[in-house]
Amino acid sequence: MSLKSNAQGVLDVQSVEDLMDEQTAGIMLTNPNTLGIFETNIRQIAQVVHAKGGLVYGDGANMNAIMGIVDIKKCGVDVMHLNLHKTFSTPHGGGGPGAGPVCVVSELARFLPVPRVVKEGDRYRLEFNSPESIGRIHGFHGNFSVLVRAYSYIRSMGPGNLKKASQLAVLNANYIKERLKKDLHLPYDLPCMHECVFSDLFQHDDGVKTLDMAKRLIDFGYHPPTIYFPLVVPGAIMIEPTETECKEDIDLFIKVVQQVVVEAKENPELLHQAPVRTKLRRLDETRAARHPCLCG
Repeated sequence: MSLKSNAQGVLDVQSVEDLMDEQTAGIMLTNPNTLGIFETNIRQIAQVVHAKGGLVYGDGANMNAIMGIVDIKKCGVDVMHLNLHKTFSTPHGGGGPGAGPVCVVSELARFLPVPRVVKEGDRYRLEFNSPESIGRIHGFHGNFSVLVRAYSYIRSMGPGNLKKASQLAVLNANYIKERLKKDLHLPYDLPCMHECVFSDLFQHDDGVKTLDMAKRLIDFGYHPPTIYFPLVVPGAIMIEPTETECKEDIDLFIKVVQQVVVEAKENPELLHQAPVRTKLRRLDETRAARHPCLCG
């Protein structure tokens, strides 16, 4: 069962309390959530779930906003996976290669898969003896090269720079939010974390939709941001600048978005035809999805 966010874009404690009972295994939540807003009620929600014997599973998709800043365990999270491709520099193209460690509180460690890597002195060995383990899983090493890359990134950055990366990601997102909120509708005008979510509401009267603006950005050399997600925002445009973008590049992107917004008002047909500077013009995406051509 899914729970809707409240008017502030976060989970409401009472809604969790109304549904949580002893037959419910627990709750999974993303913090910061997909609206880019920090779940300020997370401790109270965790208390409600734990009081009924449930577990709190944290979706670690957006750790690039809070690493080095937020203590996840003190928030009440019992289990959490880390999206290495979003926070720790690993690739994520064509559906993979996905890889991510799963972190648990000490009380759940006995259930983790075997074999476990155990350090004894200066040596490592594989430990199979764990009676309560869920057992061995297929390919327990995971995508090894991806994990090594993430580990190398963490070691080279160090605690201070990992925290700084989070701070810069949040700064960049809030800068974009403030600069563009007069041009694009901002459904939740609150301080955001690593990403800000706009909508196409201001462009409705001109017959321009989110897809049109995204296609027009391609003409300026930009890969469009995520659109129509999260689903709770109709016509969503989710902009996630990350920590690596400098102010000059962000300012240029903002200028381009503002130009596209002006074009939407003055020449909407231009956006309906976009992109016009690419090898292929706008594709019939519905037909492509239903009748894909998979031949070379």
